[in-house]
Amino acid sequence: MTASHSDSLVVLFGATAGAYGAKLGSDERELILLVWQVVDLHSKKVGTLHKSLVKADNLDLSDQCREVSGLTPEGLGKAEPLDRVLQQFSQLVSSDLKVLGRSSYTLCSDGQLLIRQVLHPETSKKNFLLSDCFYSFYDLRKEFHACYPSSAAVKDQTIKTMAEYLGLATDETEEDFGVWQVKTMVAIIFSMLSESCNHVFTEPETVKYKYETGPCSKSETVDSETVIRARGLPWQSSDQDIARFFKGLNIAKGGVALCLNAQGRRNGEALVRFVNSEQRDLALERHKHHMGSRYIEVYKATGEEFLKIAGGTSNEVAQFLSKENQVIIRMRGLPFTATQEDVLGFLGPECPVTGGKEGLLFVKYPDGRPTGDAFVLFSCEEYAQNALKKHKEILGKRYIELFRSTAAEVQQVLNRYMSTPLIPTLPAPLIPVIPPTYTIATGSIRDCVRLRGLPYTAGIDDILEFMGDATADIKPHGVHMVLNQQGRPSGDAFIQMKSADKAFMVAQKCHKKMMKDRYVEVFQCSGEEMNFVLMGGTLNRSGLSPPPCKLPCLSPPAYAAFQTAAVIPAEAALYQPQALLPATRTPQASAAAPPTVTYYPAQAAQLYMNYTAYYPSPPVSPTTVGYIAAPPGAVAATATHTPILPQPGALVRMQGLPYNTGMKEILSFFQGYQYAPDDYNGLIQLSDQARSVLQAPKEWVCL
Repeated sequence: MTASHSDSLVVLFGATAGAYGAKLGSDERELILLVWQVVDLHSKKVGTLHKSLVKADNLDLSDQCREVSGLTPEGLGKAEPLDRVLQQFSQLVSSDLKVLGRSSYTLCSDGQLLIRQVLHPETSKKNFLLSDCFYSFYDLRKEFHACYPSSAAVKDQTIKTMAEYLGLATDETEEDFGVWQVKTMVAIIFSMLSESCNHVFTEPETVKYKYETGPCSKSETVDSETVIRARGLPWQSSDQDIARFFKGLNIAKGGVALCLNAQGRRNGEALVRFVNSEQRDLALERHKHHMGSRYIEVYKATGEEFLKIAGGTSNEVAQFLSKENQVIIRMRGLPFTATQEDVLGFLGPECPVTGGKEGLLFVKYPDGRPTGDAFVLFSCEEYAQNALKKHKEILGKRYIELFRSTAAEVQQVLNRYMSTPLIPTLPAPLIPVIPPTYTIATGSIRDCVRLRGLPYTAGIDDILEFMGDATADIKPHGVHMVLNQQGRPSGDAFIQMKSADKAFMVAQKCHKKMMKDRYVEVFQCSGEEMNFVLMGGTLNRSGLSPPPCKLPCLSPPAYAAFQTAAVIPAEAALYQPQALLPATRTPQASAAAPPTVTYYPAQAAQLYMNYTAYYPSPPVSPTTVGYIAAPPGAVAATATHTPILPQPGALVRMQGLPYNTGMKEILSFFQGYQYAPDDYNGLIQLSDQARSVLQAPKEWVCL
């Protein structure tokens, strides 16, 4: 039993099978030791000191753990598992409290790591609950600094430095590992309780029991020191899954924002906002921790990035999301004529919607037309699960898809649709998809190399330095960085060499050579193989695997017809986002690079791997239409290219067509609109049938 003003402390110390000290819990290693002792704050008496070994699933101890703790796998193999040890902990603490005549207690640990970074994450992964006492604790380092302001900063404190500040003797060799730490912590507490200090333990640290959902307004101020970006998330992960990954850390209300790409699909990233910078710093220590079988990368982010994803301005959305602690489900594919009564009837009495009609939010275009999407609120997980069982059931003549969603996703989807023009047009200026004068060869001559596994911070000069003397054999404009659909470096680059022999020599010499802190794989390839890789195929030393669009079982989507003869997919914007690539150093940075030769195309030379063009969207990825405009500065590069679409002009993409729709039905649908001039034919690959229709006398056409 615990209380806000406890009359006892339980001094707690623990160790894992891996890192020790300031890095405790950063390597995901399991707990192997717990030591504790009850301290009566009023009588200044102590209970029995207890030490329990914990049997970990992986008994492979790190060298540091063996050296510091003196524990062995053999000894740990005879111990109890963590759930049994925690049960014994509760029983023994209760027994000691009875002996001391006390009823309530609060944990006291050396810093935050044992509670937040070890116990909570491990029990969450092992699917058992911690007792309430582990959700409130005192950080001895903070309490010590509050009692002795002239002592070292909290982040620099250790048990040993606190004892030395007080002049307490500490001999680590006289006691077992863990025992001397607890005894020293108890001595420090008694010094703080002395008449000269008379310290009072009143404000414990707290751990949130669960993540709270809620809306976020664009007018809010978000501290950049509280936001992280999580990358590599499973497609089906929800905000609750992300909160579970960061179990033990306090996420701000509505602080999980799943990111969508330009097509409206989840891109495997999320922005997470914590209650303070201390929690954010602890979150960064979980870099490359695992969610299931996937490791998650954790990086710093900014408040502006969070507001861009999670912030909203719509009063309708704010009112919809004002109901707290609701489970949000997204419905997709609704008939355009569907009403609130139709949706409630589809869901049925087994999954009642919170507030009835008020718990429904239909997504509409600015002119009020329905998009076929809606969001639904449920008061509990049980109702949401019942709703998800109706995935792909029929409403009217259409099957309905249901997915878990988040408050941030509601904001993103509404923002996206409300900002969409009534007739989506290509933004001007848009970089043309016509190949420039320095096109990548598409033949079978293997005079190119592919670099895979580049550091994401690597620039052109880093590649030239990596290749050393071989830079003299690179063709002018022959270094091509590859960006992914989000405009970030993909870790790949293609380099055109002057001959196949030169490419072979580079692949042999530089394969698995280190660049910064990573080794880079180098493969010899041809322009045709580059094309395969950019379309989603794989290339390694075992050979070439075709992209999904070349396989018999998968045909390219309809919009693949918009590609040109260039190897760069038309779905990819051919520009260089200056903010995403390192600044190019001076030519003298690479001694082997003659200053008169340009190794990479200026401005519009970035290639985009066409991930989303051929892979089907994941089961929980929403699909919407989006366009990416060219950034400032990229327009200048269009001067030497073939002219882009004459303005005014537009391409309209049609979604939701019946499968038996023919050319005549589409043309009839757009009757009355001005047709496109013949200049459009040079930009779009058309079938002979389509080209004959376009070239025939007419007054309207759809592209």
